Amino acid sequence: MSKRFAVAVAVVAVVLTWATPVFTNALMLLMDRMNFIPGESSIWTFKPYEINQGSSNYWLYGEDARSYYHFAYIPNAPYRSISKSNQCAGFDKRDVRTWCTP
Repeated sequence: MSKRFAVAVAVVAVVLTWATPVFTNALMLLMDRMNFIPGESSIWTFKPYEINQGSSNYWLYGEDARSYYHFAYIPNAPYRSISKSNQCAGFDKRDVRTWCTP
């Protein structure tokens, strides 16, 4: 029975690694304490798509199923979010300057 359990755990781990960003997000959070997942998102769904290339590997831009996020470096507002269904003229998910305000 323990061999079956080990195989089942391994299969679940592979599926979670392939289907969700949970393991990469957990690793990101463990490696750099500056990192965080936006409050509106989840460790299961948040996907950073641009990472700082300096000495710290925190995310600059990320997304989930509903929104895009930008790490803003501001203590009282550490990130900015915008809906994926926004109607901003000239919107570029990699340039926060093109993100219109709601």
